[in-house]
Amino acid sequence: MEKKDIQKKTFSKGRVAALLVTAAAAVILALVLPDRRQAFLEASWKFFLEMLIILPAITVMIGLFSVFVPKELITKHLGESSGFKGFLLSLGLGMLPAGPLYVAFPVAAALLAKGARRANIIVFLTAWACIKLPQEMMEFTFMGPAFTFTRLALTVIAAALMGFLTERIMAGGQRYS
Repeated sequence: MEKKDIQKKTFSKGRVAALLVTAAAAVILALVLPDRRQAFLEASWKFFLEMLIILPAITVMIGLFSVFVPKELITKHLGESSGFKGFLLSLGLGMLPAGPLYVAFPVAAALLAKGARRANIIVFLTAWACIKLPQEMMEFTFMGPAFTFTRLALTVIAAALMGFLTERIMAGGQRYS
């Protein structure tokens, strides 16, 4: 059996295990907290419908990205030798979209498969989760410039540290792409 086949088999077993653990936790919580069961079911249904609407578009977008964006382009700008420029580009790419975080994971997987550096992927995901331009403008208006710029600076520093630390930890690990 080839290494890639073993990785796929292990990866799919991990997905199934995560799904089963999540389902078991949901059932246990529904049994332990019956007064919250209805709210849980409504939120789950709403999330499911949202996923039905968004995921097909994401699948098409990732497919188009895979076909039309050359690997060399990603490797050059976000790859191992991209340096600080790759960090800034990852940060910028993560700041621009206004979609939910679960959309970022297929995008990150596609970037990783095209040769993006792991640290840049972590920076991209962190920026997507924590730094959005509309959010920053609202925060600036309500919290003031001192708070906004301090939080933004700390978030960027944390994103860089997480990216490089994750990359260092995973340096000897396997890559699923």
